Amino acid sequence: MRIALGLSYNGQAYQGWQSQSTGLTVQDKLEKALGQFTAQRVSTLCAGRTDTGVHALMQVVHFDTDRERDTHAWIRGTNACLPRDIAVQWALNTPEAFHCRACATSRRYAYVLLESPVRPSVETGRVGWSFRPLDQAAMQQAAGYLLGEHDFTSFRASQCQALSPVKTMLAINLHKRGAYWRIEFEANAFLHHMIRNIMGCLIQIGQGKKPPEWMQTVLTARDRKAAAPTFSPDGLYFLGPRYDARWGIPERTPAYDGLP
Repeated sequence: MRIALGLSYNGQAYQGWQSQSTGLTVQDKLEKALGQFTAQRVSTLCAGRTDTGVHALMQVVHFDTDRERDTHAWIRGTNACLPRDIAVQWALNTPEAFHCRACATSRRYAYVLLESPVRPSVETGRVGWSFRPLDQAAMQQAAGYLLGEHDFTSFRASQCQALSPVKTMLAINLHKRGAYWRIEFEANAFLHHMIRNIMGCLIQIGQGKKPPEWMQTVLTARDRKAAAPTFSPDGLYFLGPRYDARWGIPERTPAYDGLP
C-alpha cells in the first residue's frame, strides 16, 4: 500500500532534506524511524526538497509498504522513533496513483523576518533579520514584477538541477505583525535558492538601497550576478504543496497558523 505522511521539522540541525552519506538529513532520520517501526527498509519521496537550515511545516512524503497499520499508528509509531525536532503530523492511505511530487499543483513557502536593531536571540535559526526598517509598499510593488510565468535565471543557484528556469509565480504576500514579517510565496515550482535570492533583493528594496523597479531589471537580466546575495536560510519555511481535492491531502498543519 502507499502511505502519505505530513511532516514538520526544525531544519537547524540537518543538512537539508535529501539523504547524504553523513546521515544528518531529515530524509535519513525519517527513513531510519520508519525502518525501526516497520522492521523493514523504507524509501521515501518528498514533495519539495529543503536546504540546510530550512524548516518545514508540512513536507509531504510518500512510500510503499506491505505493513498494515492504521493511520494513528503510523503517526504515533513513527514519532516515537524520530528526533524531537521532526514530527509526523498526519498519515493517509493513498491510491498507488498518488505521487507526492508529481501530483502537486503548486508549492508554498514563507519567510519569517525580524525587523529590529538587535539581532535575534531566542529565535535564532528560526527567523531572518533586518536591522534597518523596511518599506512594505516598496517591497510589495517589487514583488509584483515577479508574478506570472518568467525565466527566473537571475534567482537560480549555480548548482540548481532544474531542467528549466521558467516557473510561474502565483502569489507573493507580505504581512507584518509587530516586529515580525511573514512573506509568503506560491508557485508551480521553485528553483534552488530561488526564494532566498528573491529575499535578498526584497530586503535591499525595503531598506531603500534599490528602487522597486530594480526587481524587474534583475528579472529580465537573466543573470545571477544581477541580483542581491543569497539571503539567510534561517527564516525559510516550506508550508507544503497543494493537491487536487480528490487526493484528500490536508492543506496545512496546526503549526501553519502558529507561525508569526
